[in-house]
Amino acid sequence: MRIENPFHEGELQVQERAGELEEGRRNGRVLADSIMPGALKFIAQQPMVVFGSVDDERNVWASVLFGSPGFATAPDERQVEFDLSPASLDKHDPFWTNIQHHPRIGALFLELATRRRLRINGTVARPSFDRLTLEVAECYPNCPKYIQRRVVHVDTVERSDAVAAAIDGEALNREQTALIEASDTFFVASAHPQRGVDASHRGGPPGFVEVVDQRTLRIPDYVGNSMFNTLGNLTVNPRAGLVFIDFQHRRTLQLTGRAQLLWDQDDVDRRSGGTRRFWELHIDRWHQSELPATLRWEFLDYSPHNPVQRSVSP
Repeated sequence: MRIENPFHEGELQVQERAGELEEGRRNGRVLADSIMPGALKFIAQQPMVVFGSVDDERNVWASVLFGSPGFATAPDERQVEFDLSPASLDKHDPFWTNIQHHPRIGALFLELATRRRLRINGTVARPSFDRLTLEVAECYPNCPKYIQRRVVHVDTVERSDAVAAAIDGEALNREQTALIEASDTFFVASAHPQRGVDASHRGGPPGFVEVVDQRTLRIPDYVGNSMFNTLGNLTVNPRAGLVFIDFQHRRTLQLTGRAQLLWDQDDVDRRSGGTRRFWELHIDRWHQSELPATLRWEFLDYSPHNPVQRSVSP
C-alpha cells in the first residue's frame, strides 16, 4: 500500500532548498509499506545486500553481505528472510552487535549488472545463528543512475570463521586513501530518530570522492530522484556510515562519522555535475575486513550518467 506521507521534515527541507519539492512529491508515490509483487523474484536472485544499522553510541554503519543467490528470499510482500549458512560473514562487523539492541535497519538490494536496485527499510530479528528476518516498513525502487555495471560471481562462500581477521582504526592510512581515491562506488547509511535507517548507493567516475585529509572526505551530490532520503536524514541527524568495496583486493572499508552538507559551492570543474552540492564526512572510526577469494567481480562499463569533469587551467 502506498505511504500517504512518505517524507519527514529533513527530506522536505532539502527538497525545498534544492527547488525540487514537486519532483519529490511525484517520485514519492513509489514508496509503499510492502514489497511490490514483481520484486519478490528479484530479491531471490541477488548475491549481495547492503545494510544500514546504528550502534549503542548512535553511530551509523553501512555493511555489505554476500551470499549465493537465494540466500535472501521474500516469502511474501511483508518480510525478507536471510539464510546465513551460504553467506560470507565478517563476525567483527558492527552490524551483528548493532541489531541485538537496535533492530531498525535499512537494506539495499542491488543488481550491478542490470543497474536495478530496491530499498527496503524495516525491523530485523535474528531468530537463530543462521537466520535473519526483516519485517518491511517501507519499500521502493530506485533509478539506475551512476551505477557502474559489474557481474558478481559467487562460488562456494566461506563461513565467518574462515574469513581473515579485521582491523580497526580512526585516521585513514595510505592504502585506504588510495582505495577511496580509485573508487567509483560506495554505499551510505543514514538514520532518522523516528523514521528509521536507510541504505543507499553512490557512484561516479573513479576519484569522485575526494580525500581532503586523513579524517575528512568530500563527496559531490549529483542530480537524483529528488527525494533526498540520505541528505534529508543527514539534515536531522548528521551521523553517517559508508562502506567501500575494493573489488581488486577483495576487502571492504567501513567508515562511520558525521556529515556536513555544503550548498552553493564554487564548482568550476563541475565535480558535482552542476548541482554545486557537496557533503563532507568527518571520520570517527573505520573497520576494514577481507572478503574470501570465492568472490569475484567482472567490470562491464561505467554509468553513462556519470558527470564529465572539466579540466581547469591554473
